[in-house]
Amino acid sequence: MKSVPVNGGALGPEAREASIQRLRATAEPGQELDILIVGGGIVGSGAALDAVTRGLSVGIVEANDWAAGTSSRSSKLIHGGLRYLEMLDFGLVKEALQERGLLLSELAPHLARPVPFLYPLTKPFIERPYVGAGIALYDALSVSGGHSRGVPFHKHLSRRGTLRAAPSLKNDAFVGSIRYYDGQVDDAKYCANLVRTAAYYGAHAVNQMKVVDFLREGERVVGAKVVNHEDGTEFNVRAKQVINATGVWTDETQAMVTDRGQLKVRASKGIHLVVPRDRFQSTVGLILRTEKSVLFVIPWGRHWIIGTTDTDWNLDKAHPAASSKDIDYILEHVNRVLKRPLTREDVEGVYAGLRPLLAGENDSTAKLSREHVVAHPVPGLVVVAGGKWTTYRVMAKDAVDEATRTMDERVPPSCTETIPLLGAQGYRAAWNRRNRTAEESGVHVARIEHLLNRYGSMTSEVLSIIEANPALAEPIPGADDYLQAEAVYAATHEGARHVHDVLTRRTRISIEAWDRGVSAVPVVAKLMGDVLGWSEAQRENEVRHYIARVEAERLSQEQPDDESADAARLGVEDIVPLR
Repeated sequence: MKSVPVNGGALGPEAREASIQRLRATAEPGQELDILIVGGGIVGSGAALDAVTRGLSVGIVEANDWAAGTSSRSSKLIHGGLRYLEMLDFGLVKEALQERGLLLSELAPHLARPVPFLYPLTKPFIERPYVGAGIALYDALSVSGGHSRGVPFHKHLSRRGTLRAAPSLKNDAFVGSIRYYDGQVDDAKYCANLVRTAAYYGAHAVNQMKVVDFLREGERVVGAKVVNHEDGTEFNVRAKQVINATGVWTDETQAMVTDRGQLKVRASKGIHLVVPRDRFQSTVGLILRTEKSVLFVIPWGRHWIIGTTDTDWNLDKAHPAASSKDIDYILEHVNRVLKRPLTREDVEGVYAGLRPLLAGENDSTAKLSREHVVAHPVPGLVVVAGGKWTTYRVMAKDAVDEATRTMDERVPPSCTETIPLLGAQGYRAAWNRRNRTAEESGVHVARIEHLLNRYGSMTSEVLSIIEANPALAEPIPGADDYLQAEAVYAATHEGARHVHDVLTRRTRISIEAWDRGVSAVPVVAKLMGDVLGWSEAQRENEVRHYIARVEAERLSQEQPDDESADAARLGVEDIVPLR
């Protein structure tokens, strides 16, 4: 099957339909894909790009939206993991730090950027040499891979220097600190861009497409049966190899094929709070130790992200719920170091995600492995599980290596180390001429900077939407940081199919706005509906569903435990398109 770029990597409705037709055609003799990837999170999307840039014909299907699961609910950090140094897992840390440098300097400089943290010191004399040696090793490991580090080196700060950097800390909370750097990224935005890049190189990408069974010839897996959530149609997609990259759903998808040699994945819930930046003063983030996990206080534009928890989760995987207990846990621990305590009224947004951890004998999810594993349980099916968001590219490479190992023809090695994401090429030049772009477009330079940090050199595509309809330069109601043109662009270029795709993943309105996007819904539904051809009934359905979803999430966050929070969140079912 010939793989060609579709609309320059745009994932609009026409491209989606074209990809569906290509996947349908695999049922014809000689038209099977080389690789079909199941799961549109960061690892599946990375595998699609890895495979297609080796010259293979590739399809990728996702049951929900791109990055709808774990990959949009992380701490938004690209990091090596300081705590893994304590576990003496030097290989994992080194690998992650090399990937961090690659992401920041080469693959996605428009989406990823350095972020400073303070590692607070609480004990005089003894702690500074010990922690300082660990962070010095952290920095040293980051320069051993041959790529740019992408971040500055660490620096020791006195108590006075610590309070100068973070005036809202209690005066007696620390004896000093060490400032170090990691990377930050909008995880969902990155994943959508990654899928687009794969599509640009010829991958056939379709979201809202669920695998309901695998095709077999004897013991061999030769494809999958899929159902299109948009219209209910079912068809078969044939492929020489199938890669299962379904994260916390790995056990369920494996069970469709075999119960032999299965990888076992346990879900660990982590929640995060989003509070306005003005609730306390600091020019840097914080990393705090708790009795159960590490707590990050992360600068996030005009907000702080504070998290995370690390607890076992055995309930609904699609919509993990944050309970009142989870929220109180985070507030209690961050308030130990703040002069002015945060309260529930300060919390603007809450989100919960599940880490796919490789199950072991230990009962604590905090101690399960973050290493990834690739397995080939039956011929034709490769399973990849575990790992960290930061090392997605390595996981994807390993999965595709395993899938191609048994192919008859010689397959080139991975080259994604040299493949920038769409928008990265020319980003720095676009940034340098941002003032001129503002003059030419009539859009304020602050808005241009905002767009450049979300779309890179593809900002011109968003500006062309504004040029065609200047009214779209207005902000989305209740979310002044985002332009209406971005909602249109999400539907025309980024594969958004529902209002919540835009409000929770293409933008972060659902966690950054006090009303969690309720006032934005009617406008976004109108803008998306014009692109996707929605009827008035469908628009009303989208608005009604989103508002009910917000109410269910708020209710779940008032519940005392996981079980009651889960029950409250499941009071709203997933949206079903009106047919």
